[in-house]
Amino acid sequence: MTTVEQHIDNILVPILEGVSDPEIPVLSIMDMGVVRSAVIMNNIVKVEITPTYSGCPAMDVIGDDIQKVLKEAGFESEIELILAPAWTTDWITPRGRKALEDYGIAAPLDAEADKDVLLHEKRLVKCTNCGSHNTKLVSQFGSTACKAQFQCDDCQEPFDYFKCLK
Repeated sequence: MTTVEQHIDNILVPILEGVSDPEIPVLSIMDMGVVRSAVIMNNIVKVEITPTYSGCPAMDVIGDDIQKVLKEAGFESEIELILAPAWTTDWITPRGRKALEDYGIAAPLDAEADKDVLLHEKRLVKCTNCGSHNTKLVSQFGSTACKAQFQCDDCQEPFDYFKCLK
């Protein structure tokens, strides 16, 4: 899944999969690859999370949500923000990519294709409504800074594209 090894106690996986990304509620923080490690030590769950970008305002909410679900499961917890290595869209799981598409946000392409799409306006992003690649860049910034706004020339529907971050 990633170039960074994830260490997550199997007991904690279903609990953490229940925590949604605050900006994209169809994705869990596990699907986004935000959770770097989660281990039980001396009856305390220690969770390391990495922001999707520095200064991400959702990290406080994610930390609070993690502590809430762990408390409901009978665990005390400590949350630590890990900044290195920086999060990358490569850490989004295949299930997360599918959930993005089903939600109407095109999943990130690889870095080279992303540059071609955003800088040279190549038609590589697939419409999340009809599946056509006959799409065009409307704005390099969509509903959040990590997304770009696209429109399909076939079905005329607008949609977001999640930009590649490396």
